[in-house]
Amino acid sequence: MRILLTGASGYIGKRLVRRLIEQKYEVICAVRDLDRISLPDSIINKVSFLEIDFLKPPDLDTLPKDIDGAFYLIHSMSQSIKNFSDLEAEAARNFRDYMNLTRVEHVVYLSGIVNSEELSKHLQSRKNVENSLAEGNYNYTVLRAGIIVGSGSASFEIIRDLTEKMPLMLAPKWALTKSQPIAVRNVTEFLSMIIFEEKCYNQRYDIGGPDILTYKDMLLQYAEVRGLKRKVISIPIMSTRLSSYWLFFVTAVSYKLAANLVDSMKVEVVGKENNLADQFGIELIPYKQAIGMAFSRIEQNYVVSTWKDSMISGRLSKDVHEFIQVPQFGVYRDVQEKKIINPETVLNRIWSIGGETGWYYATWIWNIRGILDKLSGGIGIRRGRTNLHEIHAGDALDFWRVLLADKKKRRLLLYAEMRLPGEAWLEFSIKEDDTLRQVATYRPKGVLGRWYWYMLMPFHFFIFKGMANRIVRS
Repeated sequence: MRILLTGASGYIGKRLVRRLIEQKYEVICAVRDLDRISLPDSIINKVSFLEIDFLKPPDLDTLPKDIDGAFYLIHSMSQSIKNFSDLEAEAARNFRDYMNLTRVEHVVYLSGIVNSEELSKHLQSRKNVENSLAEGNYNYTVLRAGIIVGSGSASFEIIRDLTEKMPLMLAPKWALTKSQPIAVRNVTEFLSMIIFEEKCYNQRYDIGGPDILTYKDMLLQYAEVRGLKRKVISIPIMSTRLSSYWLFFVTAVSYKLAANLVDSMKVEVVGKENNLADQFGIELIPYKQAIGMAFSRIEQNYVVSTWKDSMISGRLSKDVHEFIQVPQFGVYRDVQEKKIINPETVLNRIWSIGGETGWYYATWIWNIRGILDKLSGGIGIRRGRTNLHEIHAGDALDFWRVLLADKKKRRLLLYAEMRLPGEAWLEFSIKEDDTLRQVATYRPKGVLGRWYWYMLMPFHFFIFKGMANRIVRS
């Protein structure tokens, strides 16, 4: 049986593909950009790939028709505050038109719980997508989930940021809104088991964990699991806009995502009861256990996927391959070349840069730059990195995006996603004569862009030189 998996590079998709392979399905991973496939070789060798952007009308004549099942895991909430619902509707229509030309028997969509009479823009958009997909010439099933808890999920990282950093929290009124969180493991279990299940054709199910909690409860229970003493005081005066800025500055989420999340947090997200878990023999994981499992993954350095590695978590909105060719003209460059004694050690240091490891020299200056970026409405430096030692094209790396990570060719290329009056690349490569070549390239935009480079030139000289020296130090 052939299954098309959309959103294969996303948070849920990267986890679901493993289960589908274990179930012996033939999986076609639909991705927007083949240059940013961040799956391990053990997975890549067992699936095929299809490059397609459903925000554009697909070339239906060139797409495979022999598809038996499909998962629709495409969301656009982080891309816009105002028109993300239009983007989601367009993508759903294009996907439906494609499916209507295939032999597909069953389409599964992961949506959000929509039981409240007054829905947020985010949840109303999810419901509209459900209705659009249901108009196709195939069987469909909708699974509606609330907050998904797992290492790397946006909800988990927000709760983690707030609780770890703030002993006393003045939380808005929405902190008392009830929700039904669900462990990411349970989500992938439901998804993988429901495909081709005829009893579930043309049905919509709510899926949630065994606990119904307020957002305040979730913060305090997280603190309990982590052994932290925290106090949360609810106040009725914080507006939606103010709440969005609060999440933006305290956590690693973008302002667009923060605004859409806050809009949804005012709506109660509690699922309607059903027997789906019993039908599939799924043991629902309690909230505190899900938090503990997430930290077990983090401590083992085994985070499979994270929302921050989604391209829409940063500034780079175009395809990765458009930026891989670093410009040579009309740019400023800082080039450092250092002889290497132990190439393997140096390569491992390059592959571990950023995140908890830091930038090897004057990391405190990088942190200040991250704070200034956050204050100016940028992403800041809090995204860190998914894995301490592994890195893939498309990954987030502090306020950089990984464009290319080829360990065999000993080359790493980063693109800056901080706010700049121009564009910047940072490249590390080890040449055949065992020389580290570190190149910072900056393409200014206008007079302000040139002024920015010259103003920071003294800092660049010491930072880039010091970083290269530390990387090659034996």
